Amino acid sequence: MAIQTVSTAPFSDQKPGTSGLRKQVTVFQKPNYLENFVQAIFDSLDSYQGQTLVVGGDGRFYNRQAIQIILKMAAANGFGKALVGQGGIFSTPAVSCIIRKYSAFGGIVLSASHNPGGPDGDFGIKYNTGNGGPAPEKVTNAIFERSKVIDEYQILDAEDVNLDRIGTTTLGNMTVEVLDAVNDYAALMETLFDFEQIRQLLTSGSFSMCMDSLHAVTGPYAKAIFEGLLGAPQGTVQNGEPLEDFGGGHPDPNLVYAHDLVKVMFGANAPSFGAASDGDGDRNMIVGSNFFVTPSDSLAVLAANATLVPGYRSGIAGVARSMPTSQAVDRVAEKLGIDCYETPTGWKFFGNLLDADKATLCGEESFGTGSNHVREKDGLWAVLFWLNVLAVKGQSVEDIVKEHWATYGRNYYSRHDFEGVDKTVANGLMDGLRAQLPTLKGKTLGSYTVDYADDFSYTDPIDNSVSQKQGIRIGFTDGSRIVFRLSGTGTQGATLRLYVESYESDAAKHDIDTQEALGELIQIADQVAKIKELTGFDKPTVIT
Repeated sequence: MAIQTVSTAPFSDQKPGTSGLRKQVTVFQKPNYLENFVQAIFDSLDSYQGQTLVVGGDGRFYNRQAIQIILKMAAANGFGKALVGQGGIFSTPAVSCIIRKYSAFGGIVLSASHNPGGPDGDFGIKYNTGNGGPAPEKVTNAIFERSKVIDEYQILDAEDVNLDRIGTTTLGNMTVEVLDAVNDYAALMETLFDFEQIRQLLTSGSFSMCMDSLHAVTGPYAKAIFEGLLGAPQGTVQNGEPLEDFGGGHPDPNLVYAHDLVKVMFGANAPSFGAASDGDGDRNMIVGSNFFVTPSDSLAVLAANATLVPGYRSGIAGVARSMPTSQAVDRVAEKLGIDCYETPTGWKFFGNLLDADKATLCGEESFGTGSNHVREKDGLWAVLFWLNVLAVKGQSVEDIVKEHWATYGRNYYSRHDFEGVDKTVANGLMDGLRAQLPTLKGKTLGSYTVDYADDFSYTDPIDNSVSQKQGIRIGFTDGSRIVFRLSGTGTQGATLRLYVESYESDAAKHDIDTQEALGELIQIADQVAKIKELTGFDKPTVIT
């Protein structure tokens, strides 16, 4: 087996976004495209020779081929060992778990998260550091800079590794160990949650559950944990077989794309509890019988009830949320007397807070929730957390949430996504908003008065790094907000996201339809940003 040094030329479009480099599959299939980026990762790292690299992905189209390339390049570049999930499968939180458990140098995650898959779908790659979390901006910036000048890469001339057989083999001077994708992750979950109490709930006969894995990576994990370890009936997990194209669906756990689950949970004789996860297993949607829980409310409820769960019985150090996420968890933090941190969107911004024990629970409005057990958001962890709380409290999902609102007030909250907007138009819309910011403070918009208007900037309290232009915020004197942001997770056009929030303390007004409660703010947002006029969209693509 010989190491080959292959001459190449740089690509200009390999700047990692919020969660790594995401492009259409056909882009990654270009000669040298994947190889260039992988070599740029290795060239940006120090002292990894002889160290361990974790590799795995969500099973989407091109996952297996990419893993073979990465393993051969890792061997050629001097890694001593690679840990790979069986079949090339690892959920994103499982990669973080494996990195931390085996003290690996880092890991490469292959996923485009909630984006569609298949030959005409999307693909993605990101590097995770030794703490198990996504590489911080200083690392991704170094990778991008290297990608712009790269002129060669190294790869081993060798046969492919059998990814389906658990065990150890060699690839040049590197050991490759294929691991059961589920075992280590499931063992970690058992240390955090009361599996016996959850098992009693799931086998009681009075409680039923539906878990929709959307033909994505959590299928094997959900079957092993819920139908195996916890004794839930066969069939509790639907769409549980990971498919390269996710069965032709869109593996995004929201009310639009998780339509099979929505049909079950909002139908007659609905189960007590429902949940869905996304392509790579780091997101979650929580649904009760005919009752949807917003991700922002989910984070707040988990924080308020954390001490009911074994792994958090001694209390939580603090909480953190992304800036667009509703301020519901802020109210919980205030009552608990703990800090609440507001960060830019992107799980990497939580890593320093978790490592420094400043925060224990973190969440994003984009259906991501997690804790200090790993350094990624974790879909099945959130589902297990909810099940543990339900088992202890003996109430329905709806009753728990409404009881929470009665205690803390309700943050009416909604996100409107406008997908596939022309990038020039989207950037022009944001520039137009920025131009208005100096004039908005004190201005009356409808029945609201502007308290502040800014382009969110974040200074990391641990390393003092600064991230600017993270979303435009317009806050009103009553605590309401509208936020505008361009998403960094898509691969085609731009996704404009509008976030709208209004606080209501009066429990008698907690049952208003969300879009109705936010109606005037939604109109104000359209008028200020000229969304319909500039984009041509009559309505959002997705409302959550």
